[in-house]
Amino acid sequence: MVANGLVDPEGETVRRRFGTPAGFIRTVEAEGSFAAYLRDLPLKPHGSEVRLYDGRVKADREAYEAVVDLPIGRRDLHQCADAVIRLRAEYFFGRGQYERIHFDLTNGFRADYAEWMRGKRLAVSGNAVRWEQRAGTSNSRQDLWEYLELVFAYAGTRSLSRELRPVPVADLRIGDVFIVGGSPGHAVIVVDLAVAADGTNIFLLAQSFMPAQEIHILRNPSGGSINPWYHIPGEMLATPEWTFKSTDLKRFPD
Repeated sequence: MVANGLVDPEGETVRRRFGTPAGFIRTVEAEGSFAAYLRDLPLKPHGSEVRLYDGRVKADREAYEAVVDLPIGRRDLHQCADAVIRLRAEYFFGRGQYERIHFDLTNGFRADYAEWMRGKRLAVSGNAVRWEQRAGTSNSRQDLWEYLELVFAYAGTRSLSRELRPVPVADLRIGDVFIVGGSPGHAVIVVDLAVAADGTNIFLLAQSFMPAQEIHILRNPSGGSINPWYHIPGEMLATPEWTFKSTDLKRFPD
């Protein structure tokens, strides 16, 4: 756990739990933006353990500094890319922007939540996917979760990586994703950003992993006095459970 004075055990959100190192201040983000949403993600009490979908405790306790207080269901679906998808969907759902909730499945099919709201459901036959009318119009949190579990089952790092667009690491923003598409692949999302007077940036990362598990704020194994913050990487970004290239940084296109 953090032992450098940067953690407030009483803080209930990312912003409140983690202070910035001396000389750094958080970037100004627009109220109601995706960046502000991620910075204000709710956290479980300080010292909480990451739970897997079946209630077991995540084996690597040294990988994280805090646990995001969002349920993940009871199926082995909410993994790394799924957590990124889920946060994006939750943000737009909370703002009533349902038409912006859409993700590509691994075969390239675009699954729009707006279609799900109209009672359509996906019929999957091998690699072929189509919409079928199976229910009435509905738009509840349960509808959103059922839609997301369908997406979790048929999307992943490979499809999400294709959907995102590359961005230079020097332009890193909250909401950007370090992602390697494949099997295995991995994805982590930037949930906070701070800057020094000389323009140096540092950031916080969150992830889920395999098996399906709660989203957690990653520690920085080599962060020293700024743990859990990360410096903008050179060629490589080493996180507790995956090492990325700086060129693996991507962003949602809209």
